[in-house]
Amino acid sequence: MAFRSGFVCILGRPNAGKSTLLNALVGEKLAIISPKPQTTRNRILGIIHSEKQKGRSASQIVLIDTPGVHKPDSSLGRKMMVEVQEALQGCDIVLLIVDGSRQFTPSDQFVLEMAKRCRTPVFLLLNKTDLLKGKKQELLGTIDGYRRRFDFREIIPLSARKREGLDLLVHKLIENLPEGPHYFSDDQITDQPTRFMAAEAIREQILIHTEQEIPYSSTVVVEQFEELPKLTRVAATIYCERNSQKGILVGKGGQMLKKIGTEARMQIQKMVGMKVFLELFVKVQPGWQDSRQFVDELDWRRQLENLAGKPDRTKGREA
Repeated sequence: MAFRSGFVCILGRPNAGKSTLLNALVGEKLAIISPKPQTTRNRILGIIHSEKQKGRSASQIVLIDTPGVHKPDSSLGRKMMVEVQEALQGCDIVLLIVDGSRQFTPSDQFVLEMAKRCRTPVFLLLNKTDLLKGKKQELLGTIDGYRRRFDFREIIPLSARKREGLDLLVHKLIENLPEGPHYFSDDQITDQPTRFMAAEAIREQILIHTEQEIPYSSTVVVEQFEELPKLTRVAATIYCERNSQKGILVGKGGQMLKKIGTEARMQIQKMVGMKVFLELFVKVQPGWQDSRQFVDELDWRRQLENLAGKPDRTKGREA
């Protein structure tokens, strides 16, 4: 049977479970997860490879996780929405993921309209069905309400967190993908450089350990990523907007920064499979979220372009 492949965009509101779904489908932690909204700021690509079996075609599903759809009020927010629009362009299937345990709202209608405009098959994924145990009628009512609003190619209830319904989803994706080429090698599960994933690991610890405006007012840039034979050296800068935020990030006697660094280092070690030496610095960059130039420089693709003009200090995954 013919090989099937294509690009599948995961679309939804903040906290619908997009990144949890990506990680569960790929089987690796590619996107950081937090109960705080707008955790994902960039398109994140994950690749599912399947072999031919029981009359089904071999396939390659290229998933694209996107930032949560929201009304932007800063350069960062506008950049996030550009990431969403670019992910939708040229995709073969859209996965509209919604929180199945919540009532339909105008914000859901806004995201639904975005999906409609794509003119590609749209799957509706009713996520978090584990929160609806014993509430079958409520779930059926939600399905009926969405069915009246749009002719979805498939409607699939699932729980990304519990990994329920994912086999059916993959099966339906393969059925609906066109015949196509191998876009990526069989051992590749993402196009993200380890350098970017290290920055996200650090930002995840900021999300976990800080409150209020700190997670939204901070970002991370990896300044050095050097893979030696037995050690990976990483130096990263955490940018925030005010001195008061810097004080919180550093903590009394440097304890907060140490906690963030220790736990991020453990995550990075799992990625690279060797010991990691991590240095963290905190700098104040007033109003960085509203600086288009600064926000553009946060894009890892732009960072790699800039690094191409400098001496190559990285090996392996970063080559």
